[in-house]
Amino acid sequence: MPDWDSFEAFLAEVELEDDAKQRQDLVNVLLRQDIQWPWINGNQVTFIYSKSGTQSAALNLDTIKDDPPFVPLTNLEGTTLWHVTRQFETDDLLDYLLAIDDPMTPLAQEKNLVERVSKHWQTDPLNDLQLKTAQLNVSVLQMPKARPFPDWSAMPAVPRGTVHEHSIDSSHLEFEDRKVWIYTPPGYDSNREYPLLLLMDAVWANGPLQVPYIADALIKHRRMQPILIAMMQSPTQDQRPAELISNDQHALFVLTELLPFVRNHYRVNLLEVGVGGIGIGAVAAAHAVLSNAAAFSRLIMISPPLRGQGKGAGEATLDHYQTRFQTASLLPRRIFQSVGRYEIPGRFLRPARQLSEVLYRRSMTAYRYVEIGSGHGLVGFKSVLPEALAWTFPGEVKPT
Repeated sequence: MPDWDSFEAFLAEVELEDDAKQRQDLVNVLLRQDIQWPWINGNQVTFIYSKSGTQSAALNLDTIKDDPPFVPLTNLEGTTLWHVTRQFETDDLLDYLLAIDDPMTPLAQEKNLVERVSKHWQTDPLNDLQLKTAQLNVSVLQMPKARPFPDWSAMPAVPRGTVHEHSIDSSHLEFEDRKVWIYTPPGYDSNREYPLLLLMDAVWANGPLQVPYIADALIKHRRMQPILIAMMQSPTQDQRPAELISNDQHALFVLTELLPFVRNHYRVNLLEVGVGGIGIGAVAAAHAVLSNAAAFSRLIMISPPLRGQGKGAGEATLDHYQTRFQTASLLPRRIFQSVGRYEIPGRFLRPARQLSEVLYRRSMTAYRYVEIGSGHGLVGFKSVLPEALAWTFPGEVKPT
């Protein structure tokens, strides 16, 4: 047990000491305590950093709307300790970084952001809960009522499926040799047909989002039926909006090229085909469904932008999805939709709520809408994927 029942109690004791060495000794005692950092006490969360020679420290949270999105940490006078306490909702699940000796200039003015991030931003050395990518690792704040955030790959008792890498060409989208990773469930039997989920813009799915590992665990516990999952490689960053937002050629690619490609390699139950995505990948999935409703029985939309901004490719069409869903004569039998509480209100949160009202009224479909205590990032996406998969392709143990 810690020597202090709260960080405030620790600070109060330090403030009674005038001698710098004694203050530092108390800091050293704190750092040796059996405390899970960040220190959560009700809605209050304390972040700390301690390293000799540090000139400044700040908490980097994407829920902070300033530029840069930092909250400065305060140095405990006469010690190496820097600290800040913030209030959060009890179900928040947020990624964060610590900015150490950062210049604190606005990111909008930064000429070399990659170098700045590499030099000054880091994960919390006292918090082992992280999400790791090839580009950047982030620390994770998991409040007491937040969604589970396990490492789905670290479950040795779970039978594992297999991910097969293929290359696919498209005449509709004019590309060659783009990757598609196809997951087959444990015990895959080529003599039977399987439901199929097509995931758009899915470069993260087979990596940090751990979709195959999540599927393995859900199948073992009968929360999801055994399915095939085709995870489509993303276009380049500059191609993504034009290719994925309300693009009829992309919808044709999904129906007439991607789906037949999977069928040529695996046994697919054509009555149980779903399509899904995250962000503008969710928009691409929705457009495919609304363009060819009879072909898809399931739809997953995680954090789609549903209000246009600027004059980019397809942006104006985003405003029309609520009406398109409202007037569609046919919709998938099961639809899952989610959004993060801290996503941009006008582009994500408010239009998501409006669309949910439309879809709840459509009695022809089983529909689930979820708001999570996260922003628009991989941490929130990963946390909601198990529910999305289990709801869309339910197993014998039905989702509650």
